[in-house]
Amino acid sequence: MEEKILSKTDIIQLFKDEIIVDSGKAWIMDGIEIDIIALHDVEPKYLQDVTNAKFYKIIPKEEGRKY
Repeated sequence: MEEKILSKTDIIQLFKDEIIVDSGKAWIMDGIEIDIIALHDVEPKYLQDVTNAKFYKIIPKEEGRKY
């Protein structure tokens, strides 16, 4: 799996369609554990809401478990 940059709307849709699943311990996509990183347009010291980004990066964990 390669890294992907997706919009907030796309990420939400992947969770709704259960393509990304929250196992309670990790996020799983295509049977691979992933990290979701928020990409913000402003410097961190100016952020007021760290959870509200326009784009997110999905990164497969190298040492992640396969499900």
